[in-house]
Amino acid sequence: MSVIRHPEQRVAILIDTQNLYHSAKNLYKSKVNFAAVVKAALGERKLIRALSYVVNTESGEESAFFEALEKVGIEIKTKDLQIFYGGAKKADWDVGLAIDAIKLANKVDSIVLASGDGDFIPLVEYVKNQGCQVEVITFGRSASGRLREVVDDFIDMDENPHEFLIGYKTSKKRPQTRKQPQPGNKDHKH
Repeated sequence: MSVIRHPEQRVAILIDTQNLYHSAKNLYKSKVNFAAVVKAALGERKLIRALSYVVNTESGEESAFFEALEKVGIEIKTKDLQIFYGGAKKADWDVGLAIDAIKLANKVDSIVLASGDGDFIPLVEYVKNQGCQVEVITFGRSASGRLREVVDDFIDMDENPHEFLIGYKTSKKRPQTRKQPQPGNKDHKH
């Protein structure tokens, strides 16, 4: 991976909101601090666009979440949840996010994908071939290994979860250490 960062670099951050939400929920039983994600992804560079791709739920309870994203300068793109005959539900922004990345690639120096979804590998390869740097910020434990390999930089939020999660508390318990029996010591039990 070779990444170039400088203060004049123009950056677009595209947030696969569902991907980060479910990773944080499943790995940490916590919620993502999207402002911290944008801050870490951007560094000291120039933010051109920060887009969050979200799905409207049936209950409409996400309005406070949308307001919080907008307060930190993140634009929101919404899509309604599709409910099929028989009750199956579908909500996917992958194609919309990919189209936006392709449209932005010639307007910015770097695109940061906030997602660990391996479905974006062809997008990453295409955008890089257009001369645009591509980076990823996500939870490494739930990220595609191949995606990690093809991007110019990978920020693993698992390395510093308290920075990227709301209300995340690390365990205060110290791991218990057991005294190991010394070789040749006849007092230890098997």
